[in-house]
Amino acid sequence: MAQDTQQAELSRHILELKRKHGAVILVHLYQRPEIQDLGDFVGDSLGLSRQAAASDAGVIVFCGVHFMAESAAILSPDKIVLLPELRAGCPMADMVTAEDLIAKKRELPGVPVVCYVNSSAAVKAESDICCTSRNAVQVVDSVPGDTVLFVPDRNLANYIGTKTNKKVIAWDGFCATHDNITAAEVLRARREHPDALVMVHPECRPEVVALADHVLSTSGMLRLARGSAAREFIVGTEQGILHQLTRQNPEKVFHLPNSKKQYCPNMKKTTLPKLAWALERLEPRITVPEPVRVRAATALERMLAISGKRAGND
Repeated sequence: MAQDTQQAELSRHILELKRKHGAVILVHLYQRPEIQDLGDFVGDSLGLSRQAAASDAGVIVFCGVHFMAESAAILSPDKIVLLPELRAGCPMADMVTAEDLIAKKRELPGVPVVCYVNSSAAVKAESDICCTSRNAVQVVDSVPGDTVLFVPDRNLANYIGTKTNKKVIAWDGFCATHDNITAAEVLRARREHPDALVMVHPECRPEVVALADHVLSTSGMLRLARGSAAREFIVGTEQGILHQLTRQNPEKVFHLPNSKKQYCPNMKKTTLPKLAWALERLEPRITVPEPVRVRAATALERMLAISGKRAGND
């Protein structure tokens, strides 16, 4: 009870600081429930990118991981962008560097580079266009030529390759949280919950994707759960999404193939005390060197323009 009271007081303090600074709090769906509850917007990478670009707030607090806050800083260079926990990184994003990408581009002259937003600003700057899991196929189909280099997620690249006529050359990166989900675990969950729909993220392994009824981004999972007549779902993504799934669908049941594996330690590094500290001091601030920012912004803005062509994609 004392902990609940302390958490409630801290949450009120954070909201007061937010009003004081005219801040907007953007929260990824994998964050802790108490962080999600404070978000002005809770969503996936594409939705958060759009909010960062469209917000008129002078301070953007990004409750996610480093590359997400970088994207906000790229799109909104005149705003203060805060990342409450600087150590909240993305191991997959670290699997590709700008230097390695430049070297690979020399091996593949003229091949467009499609860059997953789960990457550093420096890598985005060396790419032709960015994408998210939600719009990846649409983005790949939009670029010229019959071949693309896709960085850094090999599983998402493989999924795109099954949905496009283009040849997709995959970088050998992966998200451990999704890559660790096995086909055996999904099959076991199906046996235990035979009436459940299986929805998985395209960052999962190909053999897991092949077992799914629906392959979706996190926001796509939320839409499916709200609109489906199904009462049970097996969820193949990070466990943080269960907070919104159960909140929006209290009459439905959601199962994880392996709850111990479906946990991103980086996404869970943001806590209420760290969020309060960031708003009290307006630190840590995320900035991107201007030459890198300008080039990365081009790749991000191309993605946003392509996504905007399809009505109702939120």
